[in-house]
Amino acid sequence: MVIGFFSGLTLGLSLIIAIGAQNVFVLRQGLLGKHVLPVALFCSFSDALLIFIGISGANKFLTDIVQKYSTEIFLAVAVWLFFYALIRFIDVYRGYGLDHLIKGPKTKLSTTLMSAAVLTFANPHVYLDTVVLLGSISMKFESSMRMAFGLGATTASFLFFFGLAYGANLMAPKVQSPAAWRYINIGVGFILLMVAVWMLQEAKIF
Repeated sequence: MVIGFFSGLTLGLSLIIAIGAQNVFVLRQGLLGKHVLPVALFCSFSDALLIFIGISGANKFLTDIVQKYSTEIFLAVAVWLFFYALIRFIDVYRGYGLDHLIKGPKTKLSTTLMSAAVLTFANPHVYLDTVVLLGSISMKFESSMRMAFGLGATTASFLFFFGLAYGANLMAPKVQSPAAWRYINIGVGFILLMVAVWMLQEAKIF
């Protein structure tokens, strides 16, 4: 049981720590201090759901769906990411600091979670990492060990998302100035653009 748990924990952390659109979104919400807990919970439980779908043996079914509609899915995600990156560059142009964004119009929780859902469930690589890869590796264990493996991978998701969200929240006072926030938005924008281009390549657009 212990071996299974730590195997899942280690592999889960190694997969989730890579910078992606979902992680950037969680980081930004933490810096803004807006809906930090709901976003961290949503992303953690979403990962947990997909992980346990994978270890239940449903990975083959979802893999077939992703492969069948891969072009459409990757293209849709790329368009969304380009749009989201554009918003960040508009923020750079306006030159607002973190203080202005915090005191500005508050984004509804439902809107924030909808963005988190798109960045989570519309990303084929999320399924490949959680359902397909973790699910396939878990099949090497017997049932009780497989459950421990899933719990370890799920724990990795909770540790990462809560650490990222609240770690960013603690850093927020150090990035209050417009200049600091401008660099953050530039970084976020370029990361989103790189992921969007990667999605277009996966969709075989070029």
